[in-house]
Formats: sequence, C-alpha cells, structure tokens
Amino acid sequence: MTVLSTETRLIGSGTALLPRVNLLPPEIAEKRAFRRIQMGLGAALVAAVGIVGMLYVSATHSVSAANTDLASAKSDNNRLQTQAASYRDVTATYAAAAAAQAQLTMAMGDEVRYSQLLNDLALSIPSTVWLKNIGFAPAAAAAATPGTTSGSAAVPTISTFTVSGVGFSQDDVALWLDSLASQKANGKPDGYTYSNVYFSNSTEALLGSRKTVNFTSTANLTGNALSGRYTKPAGG
Repeated sequence: MTVLSTETRLIGSGTALLPRVNLLPPEIAEKRAFRRIQMGLGAALVAAVGIVGMLYVSATHSVSAANTDLASAKSDNNRLQTQAASYRDVTATYAAAAAAQAQLTMAMGDEVRYSQLLNDLALSIPSTVWLKNIGFAPAAAAAATPGTTSGSAAVPTISTFTVSGVGFSQDDVALWLDSLASQKANGKPDGYTYSNVYFSNSTEALLGSRKTVNFTSTANLTGNALSGRYTKPAGG
C-alpha cells in the first residue's frame, strides 16, 4: 500500500503551494530507521570497548606500580633484617663489658695513688722538720679500725703510716703531727687522709753543735685516700 503525504512549501514570494508525494514503501523507511539504530548501538559498543580498554590499561599500570612498591618494600625489609642481624651481639658485648668492669672494680677498687699522696705530704712538711724514713703497712681487714673524720661518719683504716724524722724541738714534732692530721684526701672537704696521728717516741740529740729531736710517728691511712677511679659510675 502506498501512502501519499503532502507538504506545503513556499516558492518565490511564498504564494504558491506544491504538494509533496512520498512514494517509498514503509518497509524501506523502517529499514533506514533500524540501520540508524544499529549504527548508534555500534558506536556505543565501540565507546564501551574503548572505556574498558582504558580501564584495563589503568588497572595494569596500578598493578605494575603495586608490584614495584612490593619489591621495594621486600628489599627494605631484607636490608633491615641484615642490619638487625649485625646488632645481635650488642647485648653480649654489654654483658662482657659489665663483667670486665666488675673485675676491674674488684681488682683496683682499693687503689691508692701513692705518688699523689707523697706529693701532698711533701708540700705539708714544716720547714723545721726533715723526714728520714716513711713506710705504709696494709691493715688487715679484720683488724682495721675506723679512722676519724670531721663528720660523724667513720672511715675505715686501709694502712698504717709510719714516719721517722728530725726536728729542732719538741714543738717542731707537734707542728708535724698537726700538719699530718689536717691533710685532706683527694680534695674532699670533709675527708681527712690520716687519723689517730701520734708520736711513738721522741729523743733529743745533737746535730753538730745544734740540738735536735729524733722522733717516730704513726698514723692510720683512711679510706678517704682511695682514688675511686675504678669504682665511680661511668660518666661520673
């Protein structure tokens, strides 16, 4: 069946109307419409494929970046484990150092720096007194007697100090005993080096035509004389 349609068109000045007749069968019009739909669907399919392709490329790139990060993390982990392994002996080293310090303290904890002690002694000798012999005898632990300090606490005796010397008079002997009793140990304001200072004997004699006094004195060397170099905490 043929469908006739008319269409009004203006020609020239728009005064004449001409009819338009569509002689195409409707099947052809339907086919054209179907083709347009197919083309639209095809274009949509191509666009969808493109989008999927872009998403795939993006996902592939993300996976590659994630794999790179994972490999880097594993490398860092291996490096850190290697570094940690190098410090496994630190605890043992500290323990060995502590044991060595304990042994050093045990061996040298009772150190007395006699060179410093004798230097302090030389600087304190009165000008009218001369020393002929000096000696230090270690005090037995069981027989050690407390030394006198300026404070209330008692300091144990670590040695017996014996001196023989010469003075011009008995006053010189007393001056010597006072100088010995007033010596401070290692710069300690309340730590006296000697305690129980006294003279054992004192006899008069002649040195040429000059009268002199020969004397022997004893004292206790106190624990204040210990150097403490090996018993102080690290950094102290």
